[in-house]
Amino acid sequence: KTTIAQLVYNDSKVKEYFDLTGWVCVSDDFDVPRLTKAIIESITEKSCNLTEISPLQNSLKKKVEGRKLLLVLDDVWNEQQSLWETLRIPFVGAETVARIIVTCRNDSVAKIMQTVLRYHPGYLSEEESWSLFKHYAFGGRDPEERPHLADAGKQIVERLSRSVPVYHWL
Repeated sequence: KTTIAQLVYNDSKVKEYFDLTGWVCVSDDFDVPRLTKAIIESITEKSCNLTEISPLQNSLKKKVEGRKLLLVLDDVWNEQQSLWETLRIPFVGAETVARIIVTCRNDSVAKIMQTVLRYHPGYLSEEESWSLFKHYAFGGRDPEERPHLADAGKQIVERLSRSVPVYHWL
């Protein structure tokens, strides 16, 4: 998921279109003041000394007003809609074109964040999984040089390729 978002974020046409871009790793701590401050610092590439939510939101609103913004919120776990509603206040209205890409682990987070489009990376075939596993586990060496490790690797791949989407491999 993150890799796909990075490809979009780093695309030259995307960079040309948007006036401001920002990337914030969220994880399980959806602290709105911390995230608002991190967004400001990411889009301005400057340190922000504000700590209270209201001044942070006012500052962010001024920075994005009338601009085209691409923001990536990576690895969001939050399932409390009220926190998302508070975070998005600076992006609502006021001639701002804000496009926010959210990477998350489950669909309920995407629904809470009111995503318009959802992309679900699919599953790898067993052959694709084995190829990817060999690349990382054996570092380009022939796995058959160590048959006991190759057998264990194949068993792992067999189990994972049926139950783990591609994004968990990346």
